[in-house]
Amino acid sequence: MSDLYDVVIIGGGPGGYNAAIRLGQLGKRTLCVEKRGTLGGTCLNVGCIPSKALLQVSALYDETKNHYGALGIRTGEVGYDLPAMLGHKDKTVDGLTKGIEFLFKKNKVDYAVGAGTFAGGRKVEIRGNDGSTRTVEAAAIIIATGSEPTPLPGVEVNEKDVVSSTGALALKDVPKRLVVIGGGYIGLEMGSVWRRLGSQVTVVEYLDRITPGLDGEVGKHFQRVLTKQGMAFRLGMKVVGVERKNGTLQVAIEPAAGGARETIETDIVLSSIGRRPYTSGLGLDKVGLAPDARGRVAVNAHYETAIKGIYAIGDVIEGPMLAHKAEDEGVAVAEIIAGQAGHVNYEAIPSVVYTHPEVAAVGKTEEELKAAGIAYKSGKFLFAANSRARANGATEGFVKMLAEAGGAGRVLGVHMIGPEVGNMIAEAALAIEFQMSAEDIARTCHPHPTLSEAIRQAAMAVDGWTMQS
Repeated sequence: MSDLYDVVIIGGGPGGYNAAIRLGQLGKRTLCVEKRGTLGGTCLNVGCIPSKALLQVSALYDETKNHYGALGIRTGEVGYDLPAMLGHKDKTVDGLTKGIEFLFKKNKVDYAVGAGTFAGGRKVEIRGNDGSTRTVEAAAIIIATGSEPTPLPGVEVNEKDVVSSTGALALKDVPKRLVVIGGGYIGLEMGSVWRRLGSQVTVVEYLDRITPGLDGEVGKHFQRVLTKQGMAFRLGMKVVGVERKNGTLQVAIEPAAGGARETIETDIVLSSIGRRPYTSGLGLDKVGLAPDARGRVAVNAHYETAIKGIYAIGDVIEGPMLAHKAEDEGVAVAEIIAGQAGHVNYEAIPSVVYTHPEVAAVGKTEEELKAAGIAYKSGKFLFAANSRARANGATEGFVKMLAEAGGAGRVLGVHMIGPEVGNMIAEAALAIEFQMSAEDIARTCHPHPTLSEAIRQAAMAVDGWTMQS
């Protein structure tokens, strides 16, 4: 491989590998440097994909054991094979990582296995996992190194009994008791997996609510659903330490506002208080860059840092730490480097919690609209009134649509909790992307009977003419 490239990308996660593929399609000589040894980043290797594999199989087990009887299906005694479940997860990851390598070859993208650091100017030093060292030079460099779990003082992660999300994906036995520190997406998803398989799950959250980024009404309903499923919540509490005693873990908690200390006894602790940009050790100082207090790199509207020719995308810059956000930025920056008009609409980036039922959202919440003084109308439709949901025996939740109170009545936000809403939210994202009104959706024919009709009915409800409830 030549040591001179059009573009060198440090990081092979969703942002980095998509940028590399798009650059290859656009005829740019591109090198992607990734130290993990497999492409796909945290998302594919120890995040989004393996967690969804375990969420799927654990949900199927739970449905078979606890819910199929109500539909007239007799199953007899139901059990699970944890090693086989973990094997399915690993096989899924392995196939997808190899798929990215194939796409690199297909699009003539070079791939270097090792750690990339800035060596001054437009040079990147690659310390190979095989012990080799190599320096490459490029007209443009993209920082796409992603993020890592945020550490919590007093809680030392060993990935055995005190684990991050990585360790939570590889537990060899189902813990009798599991304490999840943090009531965000990752903690609730992993807590759901192990609860379905038999764990007693307690979630400790510093704030007075779970999933603080969600619409308030959805968040409250979500907590009620999870509580009904068997999760316990200690809200407004902070974890101040974890100790081992008599073969168990003692988790010390205190009220966030101050108060008496308590202890929760558990077998496994999952520390899941968020993630931080992975920017240390990149040699940013050698090119005159300094991350902010949170480790993020500042960029302009074209993803270029303060140093011309050096770009950054994904979790290392401001914005939600979501794989699909990084993917879009990877495509955008590739097109910008190639002289095209790359762009990301941050108002139309959806988010999903892959529990059961799922939670999905895009656009503004009611709280955000109220704080900004924006007049809006709200339409809501319950899945209990949706014919397909009733036929499927999955009626929990609702769709809520928020639209301008005046003007064109543009859709401002859509928030859902219910069956398969992670797939349904794309329609709402498309509506926001193309500045559609609630009426546009309400007057668009949806197939019957489908879950997606709930979106149409919520759009109708914005103007007070819901037909099915």
